Amino acid sequence: MLPVTLSFEVHQPHRLRTDGVKEDASTLKGRYFDEEFNEEVFKDVAENCYFPATERLLRQAERFEGRDRQFKINFSVSSSWIEQAEKYHPELIDMLNRFPDSTVDFIGQAHYHSLAGLFKDKKEYRNQIRTHRSLVKQKFGVKPQVTTNTELIYNNEIGSAAAKEGYEAMITEGVPRVLGWRSPNYIYRQPEFMRDTELKILLRNRQLTDDIGYRFSAEWWSEHPLTAEKYASWLSNCSGQALNLFMDYETFGEHHWQGTGIMWFLEDLPNQVLSHDNLKFSKVRELTEKESVGEFDAFEHNTVSWADQEMDETAWLGNPTQKMLFRNSKK
Repeated sequence: MLPVTLSFEVHQPHRLRTDGVKEDASTLKGRYFDEEFNEEVFKDVAENCYFPATERLLRQAERFEGRDRQFKINFSVSSSWIEQAEKYHPELIDMLNRFPDSTVDFIGQAHYHSLAGLFKDKKEYRNQIRTHRSLVKQKFGVKPQVTTNTELIYNNEIGSAAAKEGYEAMITEGVPRVLGWRSPNYIYRQPEFMRDTELKILLRNRQLTDDIGYRFSAEWWSEHPLTAEKYASWLSNCSGQALNLFMDYETFGEHHWQGTGIMWFLEDLPNQVLSHDNLKFSKVRELTEKESVGEFDAFEHNTVSWADQEMDETAWLGNPTQKMLFRNSKK
């Protein structure tokens, strides 16, 4: 059976004040960050996305628990999200902890959701992924074995740093300029010259993920409206070792409002996928047990990400101001 990993990036940033530094703030964070706006945004997204989406996923996970083919889910939960959830809606943390152990996995990431992985010296990046891993273990009782970097930013050196911290695999974008004729639906490894440490590369299927993440409510799209039944049939027609679907959690209820039918789609998806005898859901850590089929060689000046058409780091380092701030942040 073809494993399907359904993974969600769960993140809310801390937003800077737009009115300048607040000199009389009682905390250092309060001087620079707009805590009132952070609370407003988080609670709004919680109402539209976090609560209704998690309730549906939890209901399906409990329904299929103990069956030969369970519904399994993967969360990449940022430290920033955890901090705000504990402050504004701690019951969300409780909901994530209610998923049966056999149905849920957690994915590592950089503690500050930062660009530290792009620093030449990987000490800060390694410290951040180590800190986040410890936080996830503390809050959810799971030690991640698979990690991502911020916005799926990846190159060989970033992968090597993650491997040295004990990670078995890393998720990144299945970029055509690196893959060439090959499919993202296979498991790859770092190139031979980087293999002082072992690391498997799990690639996001951009086409199938973005069919939900970007095109779901697009009335101009030839496949609109997208139903779970139709989508599951597409998955069933795929081949390879695994289908990795990795998207923003806010796809459900924020990027696509509930009126588009996105929540009905999410709740029906497990039923429709498991109606196909050749499909099953998988935790990302289960894919590390599979043999890789080839190398994924993303050298330092060919860094990949899931952002924009370029799928590189230019969304963050594409103009002189960004580059200047990045250089200064390393000092």
